[in-house]
Amino acid sequence: MATATQALSPAQLAAQWKPSHNPWAVAMTVTLATFMEVLDTSIANVALPHIAGSLGASQDEATWVLTSYLVASAVVLPISGWLSNRFGRKRFYMTCVAMFTVCSLLCGIAPTLPLLILARILQGLGGGGLAPSEQAILADTFPIQKRGQAFAVYGMAVVFAPAIGPTLGGWITDNFNWHWIFFINLPVGLLSLYLSNRMVEDPPHLVARKKAAVGAKIDFMGLGLVAIGVGLLEFTLDKGQEKDWFSDTTILICAISAGVLLVWFVFWEWFHPDPIVDIKLLKNRNFGTAVFLQLILGMVLFGSTVLIPQYLQTLLGYSAERAGMVLSPAGFVLMAMMLIAGKTVGKIDPRAMAAAGYFFTAVGVYNLTRLDLGTSFGTVTEWRILQMMALPFIFIPISTLNYVGVPADKSNQISSLSNFARNIGGSAGTALLTTFIARTSQVHQQALGANVIPGSVAYRLYMSRMEDVLIAGGMTASQASRAAIGQAYRQMQLQASMLSYQNAFVVLAALLFCLVPLPFVMRLPKKRVKLDPEAMGH
Repeated sequence: MATATQALSPAQLAAQWKPSHNPWAVAMTVTLATFMEVLDTSIANVALPHIAGSLGASQDEATWVLTSYLVASAVVLPISGWLSNRFGRKRFYMTCVAMFTVCSLLCGIAPTLPLLILARILQGLGGGGLAPSEQAILADTFPIQKRGQAFAVYGMAVVFAPAIGPTLGGWITDNFNWHWIFFINLPVGLLSLYLSNRMVEDPPHLVARKKAAVGAKIDFMGLGLVAIGVGLLEFTLDKGQEKDWFSDTTILICAISAGVLLVWFVFWEWFHPDPIVDIKLLKNRNFGTAVFLQLILGMVLFGSTVLIPQYLQTLLGYSAERAGMVLSPAGFVLMAMMLIAGKTVGKIDPRAMAAAGYFFTAVGVYNLTRLDLGTSFGTVTEWRILQMMALPFIFIPISTLNYVGVPADKSNQISSLSNFARNIGGSAGTALLTTFIARTSQVHQQALGANVIPGSVAYRLYMSRMEDVLIAGGMTASQASRAAIGQAYRQMQLQASMLSYQNAFVVLAALLFCLVPLPFVMRLPKKRVKLDPEAMGH
């Protein structure tokens, strides 16, 4: 038996190993910190005006609070698998939790904007490793038959947190102050550290890999290429629309540099014997397809989460807190649907589940094209629920099929790459959709403006009614005439923006419809075969 056990492969070692603690206790422990990190990211968006006013900064300067965190987090995501293998996953995970918690305190007490940005960079370096580490821990802790239910818990963190973040952030900043969006992380972080130290453990194949990595040469070239390349890419995506993309020299240089460095990185890592990021894993049909699907999922999830509050605040005049309240009910529905999808994934073909999820999500996104300037709070809330409720039937099957056919000792690399794809998809989706709306809004404004002419009967009737209303309100005829022209122009801008948002939802829905058959490219997991001493002896 001793000889047979020594001869086991990493996959067989993983199959034989069982965690010392209840797997569900481990799942809840690691979900705690990931939920805290994802929630903090979405909360900070709402607090930007308060931060800018408190620290005497402009709105543009305050956006660096977000950009610095996103860049730092994006840099860590693709290398988190390598860091886990080299230093031990438990040690890396607890270091990330500790770093995120301490830097949350530094963010909360920062007296100036530069110090806050520095603290956010360090916080992002800690936060970037939490989600991939959790996913890898769950993949190793649960057998493949129960991974769907485990990833349902993980999904609650990465999908539910952004849904309630704007509401919670608005409530905290309105009733307390922006410092508390960082201080609330402290008790959660300390509790997570305590529980992680007791519950989380590294399986034997990771312990063996960590020992083998001692004394091994570090691929500094690959590390530098991915860190700088991803950082420049994230900066380009986050600041592109604000600076009018490639008409700005800084954005142009960053985009070209990111492209060159990342292409160089792919070639370098492909032929490196011990790569920082195992690019060759993408040759696996399941994993390569899953990474692409995660990329699109990030675009839809984060893109729509940005567009809907933006629409409500810009066009319908909602406050940040009220706009967040539109998203929150969908978050609670997602929690329930995550549990249902987690229990269903082991009973029916997960590829069919994912295909159905894409179809119904596409229908929900297309339904948002009905948004207009008179849509009520309750109607938008219902449409948001319809758009989001099928996402668990995409997220959980894809996360489960992610690991099929890939060696067990590569679970850290798999989780880091898939989370990186979703993160970059979210950044790219948000940037592209924001640009699309700005550009198409100009097109619609020109088209509508062609009808706003003195000879237009509809225009004359509108102006006449508006002047009558303004005169009844106390204006003189000349004042009312000038004010009516301004009101007509404002209404035209609103209509143009509304049409551009509708166009954006059409594009997202069309993209999702095209992805419906893609999950069937993936292979189903093989039925688990129990190993016995005689079989291992052979």
